[in-house]
Amino acid sequence: MTLNPRESGEYIVKNAKYLTVQPDGIDKLAKEVICRIQSGELDPKNFSQNDIHPKANDPHAAEWIFVVDTLNFCFWTPTDYTKYKVNGYTGYFALCAAINRAIAEGIDITNSAFYSKIDSETLRHVFRSDDGQTTVPLFEKRIVCLQEVGKRLMENWQGKFENVVRAAKNSAARLLELIVTEFPCFRDEADYEGKRVSLYKRAQILIGDIWSCFHGKELGAFNDLEKITMFADYRVPQVLIHFGSLEYKPELLDLLSKDTILENGDPREVEIRGASIYIVEQVKGEILKKLHRKEIELNKEYINSILIDHFLWDYRRKHADELEHIPFHKVLSVYY
Repeated sequence: MTLNPRESGEYIVKNAKYLTVQPDGIDKLAKEVICRIQSGELDPKNFSQNDIHPKANDPHAAEWIFVVDTLNFCFWTPTDYTKYKVNGYTGYFALCAAINRAIAEGIDITNSAFYSKIDSETLRHVFRSDDGQTTVPLFEKRIVCLQEVGKRLMENWQGKFENVVRAAKNSAARLLELIVTEFPCFRDEADYEGKRVSLYKRAQILIGDIWSCFHGKELGAFNDLEKITMFADYRVPQVLIHFGSLEYKPELLDLLSKDTILENGDPREVEIRGASIYIVEQVKGEILKKLHRKEIELNKEYINSILIDHFLWDYRRKHADELEHIPFHKVLSVYY
């Protein structure tokens, strides 16, 4: 039996050997998130207000999100630190820009009948970088993932991810189960201390993006969104350390400072990602307690791990220089 992400986070932190979680830092982070929600800075609408993302009324929005989140992993390389850029964007936003450029060029990149059979030459053209030389990392794995999900959509879902979402009947937990069952490249799991744990970064960000894009309505309406945790990647832990909620033991800090490449499933990697999930769940719990005790006034639908993750991820990008001294774990993986 595989523990779900929330259970996994709890189990991993309980058995962690390489890091510790700090309650004072969790409280500090909860207060920061509350301020951002109250100021209006943290809002589900921010997804669609970003011009690079589709709008809810875009007929291909769900399919666009599915393609992007199928390919949303690993934008760094261990030997060449030249950043992959498209239209001036880096990382995840470079991917979005590449997909949007392909659509503008008439490439049917959101159609599973097309991308289930996409060839290397076409995908290389889709992913071409601004400098014409830097290639997107793990290219061969990206083409495998794209063909895999496209074929499964064609076989079981009439070619549309929208049909998968509708089959979940407004349950985020059911949609998560469908995604990781139907599409193996989203099955982000590991063996840790005698248990099978799950992190499900890309599967959960896919659900979060559907919710954000559709403003929690229609296709994005979920009645159990609280079951979705944060999206455990390699950059958010820098923010958790910055706020004092996560602390690496000297052995792990020394290893990360040397730019050591970890294998996917390494217990040190699993601990960092599991602790990230646990901390965000604790932050969410703290905010809900304050709301219940009427210490604060907030729209309850804003208090979920998706929005807290949005804050952490955006914070890292906005304060990149300030946080660069904090080493991050490096794994060449299709899972994040």
